[in-house]
Amino acid sequence: MSESRFIHGFHAISAKLRHDPEAILELHVSAQRSDARARDLLAKAEAAGVRIMPNESARLDGMAGTHRHQGVVAKIDPRHKVLHLSDILEDLTENALILVLDGIQDPHNLGACLRVADAAGVHAVIAPKDRAVGLNATAMKVASGAGDTVPYIVVTNLARTLRELKDAGVWCIGADGEATKSLYEIDQKGPVAWVLGAEGDGLRRLTRETCDELAKIPMLGSVESLNVSVASGVCLFEARRQRAG
Repeated sequence: MSESRFIHGFHAISAKLRHDPEAILELHVSAQRSDARARDLLAKAEAAGVRIMPNESARLDGMAGTHRHQGVVAKIDPRHKVLHLSDILEDLTENALILVLDGIQDPHNLGACLRVADAAGVHAVIAPKDRAVGLNATAMKVASGAGDTVPYIVVTNLARTLRELKDAGVWCIGADGEATKSLYEIDQKGPVAWVLGAEGDGLRRLTRETCDELAKIPMLGSVESLNVSVASGVCLFEARRQRAG
């Protein structure tokens, strides 16, 4: 029997259905989910020939562990496949919240960023193929399951991807300690992509220049910068705070 694992939530499962449906061994759906969103996902799964198994929420809780599964859990054959940004954006039912990571080479930082992204309800994490660590075993372990729940998109040209986001109406904000504007001064209620670089090096020049605007996290103590996962959390949850307000 092949090794298997679980992915959870509508975004992750919808993306897997679009690009790698043969990897889905079973789709478990809560008996309490009979809304339009669940029916749409079931229709896509049926069209792809995926085995659908109704289950009680308690059983899904056991599969997902501590992660929020939204009433849908898929058992998959663990094969990674590149996702497409356009498909993620098309599936959204709220304004986009994207995390873009520029040049993160420490797998512990990447895993921590994925955990933050999952907690903040980020719709996708985008990273370049080159000069970045990628989803290796260490990053997946540190992510504690968030590597499965948050769509992770690897791109060959980050600046071009930022331009695609902008063309799709997503406002790209670069985190930069030298920026004149604070992140609290920026309206983040609309579609937003936060772009962060590695601690110390920060954003690369072309990445910085491609962003719509730059913003800083006000630093009130003696340290000059935050770890990228901490900075991601500050930025993403400010967006969530504004939207909730």
